[in-house]
Amino acid sequence: MLRQKRITPLRPQQADPSKDNPLHRLKDEFVSWSVAIGLSVHTAGIRRSALGYFIRWCHTQGVEAPASFNRDFLEAYQAHLAGYRKANGEPLERTTQATRLNPLKAFCKWLVRRRLIELDPSRELILPKLARRLPRRVPSVEQVRTILNAAGARGPASIRDRAMMETLYSSGLRRLELARLKVADVDVQTASIHVRDGKCGRDRIVPLGESAVRWIERYLREVRPWLQGGVDRGEVFLTDYGEPFRRNRLGDRIRRYIARVGLPGACHVFRHACATHMLDNGADIRFIQVMLGHADLSTTQIYTHVSIDKLREIHGATHPSAAVQGRVVARVEGDPRVLEE
Repeated sequence: MLRQKRITPLRPQQADPSKDNPLHRLKDEFVSWSVAIGLSVHTAGIRRSALGYFIRWCHTQGVEAPASFNRDFLEAYQAHLAGYRKANGEPLERTTQATRLNPLKAFCKWLVRRRLIELDPSRELILPKLARRLPRRVPSVEQVRTILNAAGARGPASIRDRAMMETLYSSGLRRLELARLKVADVDVQTASIHVRDGKCGRDRIVPLGESAVRWIERYLREVRPWLQGGVDRGEVFLTDYGEPFRRNRLGDRIRRYIARVGLPGACHVFRHACATHMLDNGADIRFIQVMLGHADLSTTQIYTHVSIDKLREIHGATHPSAAVQGRVVARVEGDPRVLEE
């Protein structure tokens, strides 16, 4: 089962004209400090990448020291992000713009802390307003079953993929949380998962359904021993090359199955489905909040907007326009039921 990984030559990287800019040294110190105060390596990586974009832009403006930073300069960079066009001609999403500006604000505060500048030039910077968008087309229970069954169970890769999707749907894990999940953190006896160092460094314990437990046990027994190669760091799910899944590879793998039912998206589709289907069946939203690892209940409340089946049921039972020839009809699981004469 374990495949030999092909070694492909790296593409030649274009030279970075800003590599000698002194701001890169300050960026590296700031990223190291971020890790030292307890931020995750993932968050530190986001900060490094975002500041790399900013410093390359600074280089085009002839800026090599933070003393040149002021509100007008930062707003000029913000305008540059808003006007930037990708290779396909599309602008940067507002979330992407915010992801590049938030680390810059943290960097400016750090510069003040280090006494490299007197005042924080980003304190009056207004970040792009982010729309709270509904998840795109949450699959029904039947569609989820179709997606899960698409993996089949005829070979090691199929068993692994089915186990991954069952885990995502049963627990509502994020893509990165699934990729990092360790064997030691899966307890099949209590049917639970210990999610360590989740978003914002929060730990939580989430339950697993019987189906997910059954597929995980089968994967651990029949497939994972054949995938172990080299140094085993303990991640549950391994690629055909015996390595932990990277986020993009994991997303690409799951996306293929979801596309078979004509839906967009990848791992997060199961997270949305998990929350929506539990709400449809009467789960309290605060339990959903704990299960998904949301710090703010308002983040979880978005799922109340996509729970359309329950909303349609209530609408049919209570709204005057739902009356048909003097009878109010609600559809529950596809069957009409007279609620009121």
